[in-house]
Amino acid sequence: MKLCIVTHKIQKGDGQGRVNYEVVLEAIRRGHHLTLLASEIAPELEQHSLVNWISIPVNQYPSEFIRNFIFAKKSGEWLRQHRGEIDLIKVNGAITRGTADVNAVHFVHGSWWHSPSHISRQRRDLYGLYQWLYTAINAYVEKQAFQQTKIVIAVSTKVAEELVNIGVPRDKIRVIVNGVDLQEFYPGATSRQKLGLPENVTLALFAGDIRTTRKNLDTVLQALVKVPNLHLAVVGTTEGSPFPELANSLGISERVHFLGYRRDIAEIMRAVDFFVFPSRYEACSLVLLEALASGLPIITAAATGGAELVTAEAGIILPDTDDIDALAAALFSLQDDSLCQQMSKAARTVAEQHSWTTMAQTYLDLFAELITNEEYSSHPHLSPSSRPITLPYRTASPN
Repeated sequence: MKLCIVTHKIQKGDGQGRVNYEVVLEAIRRGHHLTLLASEIAPELEQHSLVNWISIPVNQYPSEFIRNFIFAKKSGEWLRQHRGEIDLIKVNGAITRGTADVNAVHFVHGSWWHSPSHISRQRRDLYGLYQWLYTAINAYVEKQAFQQTKIVIAVSTKVAEELVNIGVPRDKIRVIVNGVDLQEFYPGATSRQKLGLPENVTLALFAGDIRTTRKNLDTVLQALVKVPNLHLAVVGTTEGSPFPELANSLGISERVHFLGYRRDIAEIMRAVDFFVFPSRYEACSLVLLEALASGLPIITAAATGGAELVTAEAGIILPDTDDIDALAAALFSLQDDSLCQQMSKAARTVAEQHSWTTMAQTYLDLFAELITNEEYSSHPHLSPSSRPITLPYRTASPN
């Protein structure tokens, strides 16, 4: 099989990039030939005999909008010239002007554009206007991209529902949840003193971009006021964030520990008691799976993509993201050590079903199914029984 993957990055340390990295590794394991149209790829892939990297450098351009435009134009030109050499093309969203067989969607700009949490509704300035235009243009071009592809992969049930809402036929959609590194994220114990965190207290964790209200740290802090013995560790860049001042004004600054941007999130997760992340808008949060893999009970919200993975045994899903009293009650309930221990085991069990390897195998099985179906269509003398059956709008799983 000759596969082509079009994406900005193929490497660890990047959410979408990590997904493509794992898909590439599985394709290599199966002996497939790969053409990668990308700006950056992991060093270990560059010299591999099965990998042909078509570098599309765009970092020299001044804005994300321009970088994306140049990448889409150049990758589209390459695909039009070489389409006959490729069996299957996988892309992400509106990343290219070329057509694709599989489009894996991590974020639906059309849905985000209409969200009350959109940046343009929080900031009435030039930056807010730029974000409005950026999202609007992406919403338009990604809808065209979805219409031109054979299969659209949604990384969560929430994304699948959003795709249907913008007009993508249900029978084109498959749900393949992102994976998690079960060796990096695992239950255990880490010294809080080493991390600068308080000992002998119940400690929750919040992690995400805290420069806007989208991740909903404001509601978490207001709920924390009602749970006087609970401490909260916050991972996220504090520069330009309003939340340290909010914690101070609420009188809880001694119980809220802002850690800034951190690369040791796995270690931090092993030092806390549970994870709280009731995001107002999220397509599919990798951090939820990382917390589950770390054996952390979860408090999240129905609006948070990936919340469908959190079973009643592993956590609490709030129907209303902004319900301070309900969130406070959930925070209070998880101060129970015995309940946390039960949920911890259930959380890890959930995560073990979603390793990176399992996810990558599911992608490659889908690719094989599509190619087999294409061969059957091109050669009708093949037995119908040899053609895989495709069920619409389902969660794909490995054979």
